[in-house]
Amino acid sequence: MTNILNILIVALIAVESSGNNRAIGDNGLAVGCLQIHPIMVQDANRISGRHYTLLDRYNRRKSVQMCKIYLRHYCTAKRMGHEPTMQDMARCWNGGPRGWARKSTLSYWKKVKAKLNKGKQ
Repeated sequence: MTNILNILIVALIAVESSGNNRAIGDNGLAVGCLQIHPIMVQDANRISGRHYTLLDRYNRRKSVQMCKIYLRHYCTAKRMGHEPTMQDMARCWNGGPRGWARKSTLSYWKKVKAKLNKGKQ
């Protein structure tokens, strides 16, 4: 899963911020290269026992760590009822723990998939 996550996260960063570690979106709630909301920082801390801060969202390495913690926790065969795919993980990142099952996350997946396909060329 680590290699898949690394590839996916490159595409997520491209979609979320075009690689800008200082990006601010969603009326100031989502920041950093992965556009992380405060609730996600809290969730990553709860899951991992770490102490990420809101400022850590501007740090690419720490943002990637939080993303991996989140996706490894919520994107499991046990939680989803099937082996998670890149699509499932991207949609979970966009729509929360059950985002993989929400129709509203399909357009996000199309953007991520386009970045993934562009990277193959």
